[in-house]
Amino acid sequence: MSGKVKWNKFDFVWSLNLFGTAVGAGVLFLPINAGMKGFWPLVVLALLAGPMTYLAHQGLSRFVLSSSQKGDDITVVAGEYFGANAAKVITLLYFFAIFPILLIYGNGITNTVGSFLVNQLGMENFSHVMNKGLSGISVERIVLSGVLISLLIGVMLVGEKLMLRLTEYLVYPLLAILLGLSLYLIPHWNTSMLNEFPSFGDFFKTIWLALPVIVFSFNHSPAISQFSLSQERQYGTEEEAERHASHTLKGTATLLTLFVMLFVFSCVLSLTPEQLTEAKEENISILSYLANKFDNPWITYLGPAVAFLAITSSFFGHYLGAREGIEGLYLQAIGKDNGEKVDRKKLNKITAIIFFIILWIVAVLNPSILGTIESLGGPFIATILFLMPMYAIAKVPAMKKYSGRITNVFVTVMGVLAVSAVVLNLF
Repeated sequence: MSGKVKWNKFDFVWSLNLFGTAVGAGVLFLPINAGMKGFWPLVVLALLAGPMTYLAHQGLSRFVLSSSQKGDDITVVAGEYFGANAAKVITLLYFFAIFPILLIYGNGITNTVGSFLVNQLGMENFSHVMNKGLSGISVERIVLSGVLISLLIGVMLVGEKLMLRLTEYLVYPLLAILLGLSLYLIPHWNTSMLNEFPSFGDFFKTIWLALPVIVFSFNHSPAISQFSLSQERQYGTEEEAERHASHTLKGTATLLTLFVMLFVFSCVLSLTPEQLTEAKEENISILSYLANKFDNPWITYLGPAVAFLAITSSFFGHYLGAREGIEGLYLQAIGKDNGEKVDRKKLNKITAIIFFIILWIVAVLNPSILGTIESLGGPFIATILFLMPMYAIAKVPAMKKYSGRITNVFVTVMGVLAVSAVVLNLF
C-alpha cells in the first residue's frame, strides 16, 4: 500500500504520548536556558528544532523496525547489527541515559505535589514533605512519595492501552495551558530582546551550546522503541509500520515546535535579558518568575499544574525506555536461548518492584544531585538518538535503503555538535 498516510486515532494518540514523553518539567526552565543568550539565536534554534527532532527520532524508529525479526526491541536489534558485546555496551548506555531521568521524575512529582499542598492549599502539617537528606525524612514524605510512585508504576503494569488513554487526557490540558499562557503574555511583549546582536562567533557559539537544551527538551527517544513495535503490531509489515511511524513522528515534532517554541518565545519576549539572567541565578522556573513579575496568582497555580501534567506524562515514556534497558541487560546476560523461555509478564512485574523500591528511596531522600546525574546521561542519549542510527545506515545492509540522503548528513552534523556541546558543558 502506498500514497499519503492519513491520520487515524491510533497514530494521533501515539503522537500525543510522544509529545508527553518529550515535555517534562524542564519546559518550565527552557525559556530561561534557551532564551537568555538573545532573541536571534533563539530564532535559529526554533528553525532547527523541528527538523532535528523529527529526523533523529525517525532514524531511531527505522533502526528498530528494520530488524529481520518482528517484535525485537532496540536492545535486541543492537545485538543483531553490532554483535553481542557491542549490544551490551549500547544497552547499558541506553539504560543509564534514561533511568536517572526516571529518578528525577519520581522525586519531582513528590516535590510538585508536596509544594502544592503546602504553598497553594495551605496544608502546614505537610511542611516536612519538602525536607532533604537522611536527617529530613518525614512520615508525610514517605507516604506521599510511595502513593504517587505506586500509582504511576501501576498504570504501566495495567498495560499500553491505559497508558495511552491516560497520557491523552494529560496532554490535552498541558497543550491548553501552554497555549493559554503564551497568548496571555503577548500584550506584555517588548522589543528589548530584538536589540541584542551578538558577533558572528558569539552567535555560532550560543547556538552550538544551546543545541543540547533543544535536543533534550524535545527528546522522546525513551519511548521510540516500544512505539515502533506498537506500529509494527498495528500495521503488520515493516513498510506500513515505517510510513505510519514517520507520519506520527512528524506530527509530534510539529506539536512540539508549535506549542513549546511559542511558549518559549512568548516568555522571552515578555522579559529583558537581565530578567532572564536573574531568573537563572535564582534557579526558579519561568512561571514562578513571571508570577512574581506580574503579581498574578493564576500563574502561580498554573506552574504546579504544568509541572504535574508534564512529569506524569513524561514518566510513562521514560519508564518504557528504562524497563526496556534493564530487561535487555538481563536477557543478554542469560543468553538468547534462555531469554526465549522467560515469562515477560513476570519479568515486567519484577522490574516494576525493583523500580518502585529505588524510586521510592530516592524520592524519600530528596537528594540535590539529581540534576548533575541527568546531565551525565546527556552524551549517551544524544549518541544513541542521532549517531547510532546514522552509523547503522552506513554499515548495516538492512538499512542501506535509507542511505544517500542529505538529511543523514544534517542529523550526523547536529548529533556531533550536540554531543560535543554536552561534553563541553560538563567541564
